[in-house]
Amino acid sequence: MKTVSLSGSLRENVGKEDARKNRRKGNVPCVIYGGKEQIHFQMDERQFKDIIFTAEVFIIDIDIDGKPYKTILQDIQYHPVTDRILHADFLEVVPGKPVKIGIPVKLKGTAPGIIKGGKLFKKLRKLFVKGLIEDLPEFFEIDISSLDIGDSVVIRDLSYDKLELLNAHSEVVVSVRTTRVASTEEEEEEEEGEGEGEGAEGGEGTSEEKSE
Repeated sequence: MKTVSLSGSLRENVGKEDARKNRRKGNVPCVIYGGKEQIHFQMDERQFKDIIFTAEVFIIDIDIDGKPYKTILQDIQYHPVTDRILHADFLEVVPGKPVKIGIPVKLKGTAPGIIKGGKLFKKLRKLFVKGLIEDLPEFFEIDISSLDIGDSVVIRDLSYDKLELLNAHSEVVVSVRTTRVASTEEEEEEEEGEGEGEGAEGGEGTSEEKSE
């Protein structure tokens, strides 16, 4: 996984009023948990552009008043009207301790069903897994080159060494569904096939009449 370096400073006070003061100054109240103790700190809101406006997932090295912490972003709370960041939670990465995280999905290949007029539906943009940080990939690549119309890839079809998939086994990751165009083409093909069969039978009858 890629690494991003950020910096922050410890909060002198913890509470709603202090959080509001920090936000007015352009800072975001944050917390790091999962280690020996919780670390309450603040970080310039502008630093978040490197980790939230992307589909990628990062290991985040945070320097807080000169002390380094290796983390992953777990949750962000947004204002319901302005969409400004209200609070961020970071999970401290502890050696030998597995983490739970969502890893982006990337599709590989071209599905035959799309060529026939079907439409591709990517239901999951991330797969949620549990594993050690060193075993986590930047993304999961899923091959769709065998998917025909009506086919799909579900969680139970997937497995990754040293990682536990946390999504429901029946959950669909990607599928190819029929469209009106594809349905019309299939109906036309069936009608043409039926017509050809009728013509063949008629031809045989004519031959018999001639032979008689």
